[in-house]
Amino acid sequence: MNRILQQITFDAQGLIPAIAQDHESGRVLMMAWMNKEAFEETLRTGLVCYWSRSRGKLWRKGESSGQQQRLVELRIDCDGDTILMKVDQKGVACHTGRKSCFYRLAKDGDWAETDPVLIDPKLLYGQ
Repeated sequence: MNRILQQITFDAQGLIPAIAQDHESGRVLMMAWMNKEAFEETLRTGLVCYWSRSRGKLWRKGESSGQQQRLVELRIDCDGDTILMKVDQKGVACHTGRKSCFYRLAKDGDWAETDPVLIDPKLLYGQ
């Protein structure tokens, strides 16, 4: 793991952008942040873990919703400052209940929603 970590450039806050992509379809599911601890946990467990900037703690994807991401493949970009994770997504990736967080398309000077809500967020998070 040390050789992998040596190639990663974390920013001044100790974070790196992490893009999750469906390993079968190639669809981009989401982007979040990882710190070193989240990155190491992801490699160790095979379940994707992020750093929540708003909560200031580790965010184990699916810990409250059950919508986990299992790491299938890990890549790094040419500059070493962004990672791409090909994942097996259980359920939806977006907190809005959609498959992807990238469900809005710039069209005719506005944002058009392209993806339906597949599950009510209240059901995901027990609200």
